[in-house]
Formats: sequence, C-alpha cells, structure tokens
Amino acid sequence: MAGNGLPTLGRVKLADLIPSEGLPSDSYKLSVSTLSQSLVQYSAAIIQFPTDDGALLRSCLESCRLYFHHKPPFPSADSVQPDDSREWCKTSGYCADPQMWQETYDFRPGLTLTEPGNEIEIPPAGLVDLFAILGKASRDILDAISFYLNLRSSPFTEILDNVPLRNREISSSVLSVCCHGRPSFQGAQHHNLTTQEDGQLAMFPDHDNQVDKTLLTLIKSDKAGLHVRDFHGHWVLVDGDLGPQEAIVYPGLALYQATAGYINPAMHRTDISNVQGSMYGRCSLAFKLMPKSMTSLNCSEMRAAGHGVEAQFQLPVLVDDFMQRSTDQLLNRNSFATFNFPTAQEGSIKPMMRRKKNNLRCKPLPPSKRLRLEAQRVLKERVQDIADKKGIKLRFCTLKECESHIHSLDSPCATIRMEIGWPPGVPFVHPHDLPNKAKISFLETYEPGWSETNDIE
Repeated sequence: MAGNGLPTLGRVKLADLIPSEGLPSDSYKLSVSTLSQSLVQYSAAIIQFPTDDGALLRSCLESCRLYFHHKPPFPSADSVQPDDSREWCKTSGYCADPQMWQETYDFRPGLTLTEPGNEIEIPPAGLVDLFAILGKASRDILDAISFYLNLRSSPFTEILDNVPLRNREISSSVLSVCCHGRPSFQGAQHHNLTTQEDGQLAMFPDHDNQVDKTLLTLIKSDKAGLHVRDFHGHWVLVDGDLGPQEAIVYPGLALYQATAGYINPAMHRTDISNVQGSMYGRCSLAFKLMPKSMTSLNCSEMRAAGHGVEAQFQLPVLVDDFMQRSTDQLLNRNSFATFNFPTAQEGSIKPMMRRKKNNLRCKPLPPSKRLRLEAQRVLKERVQDIADKKGIKLRFCTLKECESHIHSLDSPCATIRMEIGWPPGVPFVHPHDLPNKAKISFLETYEPGWSETNDIE
C-alpha cells in the first residue's frame, strides 16, 4: 500500500463531491478516489467548504466560545450528562460532563427545548443555518462513498431523516457544540483529569479509543488536538493544518455496519494540552449524521452490488438496538478487519469486490438459511412498506390454516393478500415459515429476477 497510498491526509473540495446527472466528471472521480483512499489509510479526510460556508463555520465557532464563556462555573444537577444510551436520539440543549471537563450544547431540529429554572436559554448563534449546510455536505460525502463502493445512487436514503422533516418529526442527526477545558468551569477535580506522560499533558487516559456510532461525523475546532488511529495503528493529528474553510470528516460504527465492514470506523481521541492559558478552552462543532431510530441497518445494498457479506452482518440490526449495544460488542472485541481500497483507477472496484468475496472467512450460507434471511429482509423492506402506505396491519395465518384460505375468496386473509399483492398460491404466513419453493415464489413477486441472480437449487 505504500506504493500507491496518500502521503498525507486526503484533501477534497466539497464542490467536487456534489453529484450531477450523466457520466461522472474527471474531477468527481478523482475527488471520490482521494476521499475513499484517505478514509482507508487515515480513517479521516479533510473537506474544503466554499468561502461563504467557511465564514459561517468560523462565525459559529466564535459564538460558541462566547456561549460557554458566560456559563456558570459549576454545572447544575439537571445539566450533568446522563449515561443512558436509550436517550441517544433525544439529547438537546446544554449538558456537562464534569469528569471529562467537557460541556456540550446539542442542537436537534424538531425537539422543543426545556428551560430549567424557568430561565430562557439563548443558544449559540447560527446553528440552524450551519445544521443545514453540514447535513447536506454529509449526505454528499455519503453518496461519494457509495459511488466508490459501486452502490446505487443514494442507497442510504431509507435510513436517513426526511428532507425537510415532516410535521412533528425529530431529527436523528445532531449538531453538537462542544467545549473542552474551559478554565472557568470548575466542575471537575483537576488531578483526575491530567497526568504527565513523557513530559506532555495527557487528557482522559481512559477514553483514548472513542468510536462514534454515527454514519459520518463532520468536525471543526478552533484549536488542533484531534487524533485518529491510521491504517498502521499509529495516532495521527488530523486537524493540525486546517484552513479556515476546512473541516474533518470520519466514518462511524453505523456506516461500518451498513457496509458490512468495508468502511472501518475511526478510532479517535482529543488532546487538550494546548488549552493551558486560554480563557475559552477548546471549542468544536461536530455534525453527526445518524440513522433514523425506527429503521434497521442491513447490508442488502452491499449484497446487491456483489460484495461479500460475512456472517456477522447477515441479519438486519434495529437502529435502537444498535445504539444501545456497547462498542466492544459492535466491533467484536475492538478488532475489526482492515481493508485496502485498490489504486485510484476507473473500474478499480472490481478487484476490491473479488478480494472481499474470496475471503476464506466468508463461508457461503446453506441455501435454506439464505432463503430464510432473504425472505425476512423482503418482508421488512417491501411488504411492510406496502402495508404501512395502505394503512394495513399485517396479521399472518398459521401455515396449516392458510393452506385452505388460499383457495377461498372469502377467507380471513383474502383482502389483505389482494391489497398487498401477495403471490397467488402461496400461504399468507411469515415468509420464513414457508417451504423453500414458496419462499422463492414470494421473493420473485417482490423482487422479480431474484432467482436468476441467486444460485439457489
């Protein structure tokens, strides 16, 4: 990899990652290749925003510094950050983590802020506009990664928030404004926060291997200090030479799960030793592109593109369950496979696909199990979607009962079968309970041509 790798972190203009109709331009292909190669080598990349967007980034950072600077030195009990993964999609407003010497303001559209103590909370300025800009940028970056993986256009749309949000919807994605080490913040015991190692200040030694459960994270700070572990296991300072219009992007665990492990999540940590003597601490803006809570992460798009999907990624995972699992569980003991993208050439995705498909650890599933998993997937993706749009509540029969129902026009399930287009002659039961031939008929109904692209005897 040394011969064709990037010498430094990849730097890409956001304008070059915006897709357009027709054939991809040379600048688009080059930018996608640079972005993907950087994510493989460094688990991060630098994104250059247009001039106007860069000005908004800097303005919001300045607003955030003033916001935290005027906060009381001691956090109230209501603002102390709870350790509850079940509330991952409900965080909003100000919270503090005294043990980490960290303060955060979460901006989440669609969620009404409470006002502790009946005091009016005035948030940092510009967050509404910045949320829109970073959200659009994250989706463009996600589509660029999809293009490199040979997936169809916008393959993750079903698990992302609506644009714009519908009435009474709450955003799953969040814009987090963070302040580390504010000198006037006295909520932590300093001797628990800092230790001396090799003459340098080491912050938070127990939190060196942080991994976000996001699809993507876009982050911009006012001081360098973000380290990400690279392909070789070395910690690399990724925001040391950022320009005023530049931000860092890195992938999270949700993207790792949705791409069957092809995109590794970034392991990162933050060094705030350079905040000594600063009156504001270290402020940062982080946009976290998150999947919707009521969806599931599955690898159907990867499978459709011809990628091998290992056993641990075969079954869909509900997003809420995913968010409540520990990082160790999701990463399978913190050891996840590293994967090399090929050299940046047109058509270079084919060697990558062959290498993954020929992986000896990826044993083919038995035909009966493959049929069951595929039938479960299509039930969730196609049949349930049809039922939801028509307002039908699915209530399946037992296999023995429905063998007579399918020959009767006035059976209990006749209307439902007709409205959702259930295949004729196939009992109206959970697809995984069907005999293999009936499973194939079911799959062919909702995905015509399925048997031609799947070797099932």
